[in-house]
Amino acid sequence: MTHQYNKMSRLYQHGTLAMLMGKQMQGTITVAELRQHGDTGIGTLTGLDGEVILLDGEVYQAQSDGQVNHITNPDTLMPFASVHFDAPTQQLPFSQVDFSTLSAKLKAEQLQNVFAAVKFHGEFSRVHVRIAPKQVPPYPSLLAVAENQPEFEREHVTGTVVGYFAPQIFNGPTAAGWHVHFLSDDLQFAGHILDFSASQISGTLQVFDEFVQHLPIHDPAYREMTLDFDGLLAGIEASEGGQQ
Repeated sequence: MTHQYNKMSRLYQHGTLAMLMGKQMQGTITVAELRQHGDTGIGTLTGLDGEVILLDGEVYQAQSDGQVNHITNPDTLMPFASVHFDAPTQQLPFSQVDFSTLSAKLKAEQLQNVFAAVKFHGEFSRVHVRIAPKQVPPYPSLLAVAENQPEFEREHVTGTVVGYFAPQIFNGPTAAGWHVHFLSDDLQFAGHILDFSASQISGTLQVFDEFVQHLPIHDPAYREMTLDFDGLLAGIEASEGGQQ
């Protein structure tokens, strides 16, 4: 199958999930700096403080108590984020879709070896999320945090799913498979998606021909970090729960 794209685009990622596994959760990029590279995306704040979603250039944070905050301070720091400028390559009308069947629905797009972004909007019959609680130094590993995270569920909620598909070969810098976040239209419900289902939603797909990995080279703790590679990839998969 030949795919025709009129224009390609760039996915920008600051930090890596391997860093978070290596207990590096200090903020190393500001929201203002991040916005120079995209208006749409996902991430987290210093100390793994909640789940962040960028939508139309605005930044929202889901806290571990379920509260959703509009982040307006441009100096707010983040240790990890993935962003892009929203310029979809195609429309995706879906019926009877859930998280577990997302890849099957998109099989014809042959995403297994590319980075891609999805954005869906509509009424979801069910959305199940988790939210990382804020950590303080000395930081634990991402896996340790993931083992004790609050989970929330909402039925019949209208909102937006934003996130990315990453190839298996990039598991480490990011999470292989799907990594997606949700934000309700009323800004009262958000988080890292564990599962969702919808009978009818509309969406877009954006395939990237460039992946930019930005590293916090001026951060001493990052430069001194030593990773334990035993179980690193399995830990990322367990922590982020990426659907393939």
